[in-house]
Amino acid sequence: MSLTVQIKKQLGKFMLDVDFQAEDEVTGLLGASGCGKSMTLKCVAGIEKPDEGRIILNGRTLFDSEKKINLSPQKRRVGYLFQQYALFPNMTVEKNIAVGAHAMPREQRAAAVAESITAMRLEGLEKKFPAQLSGGQQQRTALARILISNPEVLLLDEPFSALDDYLKWQVEMELADLLKEFDGPTLFVSHSRDEVFHLCRSVCVLSNGKSEDMQSADELFRAPETLSACLLSGCKNFTKIKRLDKTHAKALDWGIDLEGVDIPESANCAGIRAHFIRPQPGPNQMECQVERVIHDLFSTVVMLKTPGGDSGWSLLRMEVSHQRWAALGDPETLTVSMEPADIMFLRETD
Repeated sequence: MSLTVQIKKQLGKFMLDVDFQAEDEVTGLLGASGCGKSMTLKCVAGIEKPDEGRIILNGRTLFDSEKKINLSPQKRRVGYLFQQYALFPNMTVEKNIAVGAHAMPREQRAAAVAESITAMRLEGLEKKFPAQLSGGQQQRTALARILISNPEVLLLDEPFSALDDYLKWQVEMELADLLKEFDGPTLFVSHSRDEVFHLCRSVCVLSNGKSEDMQSADELFRAPETLSACLLSGCKNFTKIKRLDKTHAKALDWGIDLEGVDIPESANCAGIRAHFIRPQPGPNQMECQVERVIHDLFSTVVMLKTPGGDSGWSLLRMEVSHQRWAALGDPETLTVSMEPADIMFLRETD
């Protein structure tokens, strides 16, 4: 099973330009707020109409601007889980689920609803209303309503955004178990790198409305190729570079020469994650001024002014354990280093 999305749609000042194929797995759409993630789902569901392009689900055309095909949402067999779950507040759990079974023969509905309630571990809650349910129970009810309609693709639009932080971890684990049982593509929209890393096998990054090449979740966090992907993966330290050869570059914002492992010819930026910066002499070392020290709950964050001065990315963020920082004696200046293998060489995208 697969979903092909190749669409364009003008959105205010920028063009949504998405081109990817999702297979029988959970595919993340990762991007900053307003980049077009939710609009992409709405176009797949038939709630919004693209300006041009095509959407094909398991060989069946849902939308094709050239052939003038635009199936209604009811004919697409798409299951859409909204951010707020969109349960009917005046209906019980079993009645909410039954809404998804409206196309079934009447004599089959009760049995299908009962089977769905068991599958979603909602036994004993059949007569409860949404306001009486926990966040996880509401989500399972909404998913049961979707799945009972036998969709060919699931669209999950930031399904944890309505939950308090203490509930998210439990609900995330429950959702992961449920998605393993779904036989079809799932598009998972999020701006949270943690959610994407935990739930998705493949990731499509959207930057200013334009999709980048599909990659595995492991690749995104281990070796991103673009600046936008690296930013979304959580990296906070960057510099413009001038590539000198395959293993050397000038770090223009940090004010040092860098040694790398394999610097692509297309690279014009470099990044390093905060926990890979070592507070000791070594390769790619530099003398930094300690600008600020922030004691987080589990680590110490140190903001360092590099020899690059006051350029846009001249500050470095280093994270070390409380014990490691205490052992350094709260210095005003610090020599730090970076292993060549830990530096990511990136290209900026339009």
